[in-house]
Amino acid sequence: MILKIVKYPDPVLSRPGEPVTEFNAELRKLVADMFETTYAEQGIGLAAPQVNVSKRLLTIDLSLGKEPKDKLVLINPEIIFSDGKVYAEEGCLSFPEIREKVSRHAKVRIRAQDEHGKWFEMDGEDVLARCFQHEIDHVDGMLFIFRMSALKRDLALRKIRKMQRDGKW
Repeated sequence: MILKIVKYPDPVLSRPGEPVTEFNAELRKLVADMFETTYAEQGIGLAAPQVNVSKRLLTIDLSLGKEPKDKLVLINPEIIFSDGKVYAEEGCLSFPEIREKVSRHAKVRIRAQDEHGKWFEMDGEDVLARCFQHEIDHVDGMLFIFRMSALKRDLALRKIRKMQRDGKW
């Protein structure tokens, strides 16, 4: 089922998600729905708060559904190591039509649980590292717009207010 993606400034996006403690069929259904929603929106990652579920859960698939083995589910994720810096453009499904450059770590190591509750660690570089950081920010209640420079953030917020006035947001 395709879920509705909430847009900024919905309060759920600014709250840290609750830890996931139950690894059951309901959770696996949510994961499946999040992947379906990501593909429908042509995204590569989605965090539960973006579909109005305040949980520490995210899904990533850099292949856009073309390679089932590339599907990643991160539950209760945390970054345990980071290195380097990269300044590159990002977008966000909760900020349609807003794309801007932000600084991220070039490499990260994450620790998370899978949909069955098993802990694992994984390294990410380049786009995967950026996606890990962006989606983990979501479950921490941090939005990429607040990683932009003050000037770029102000311009993006003005664009959002205009789209809201025009009924396009």
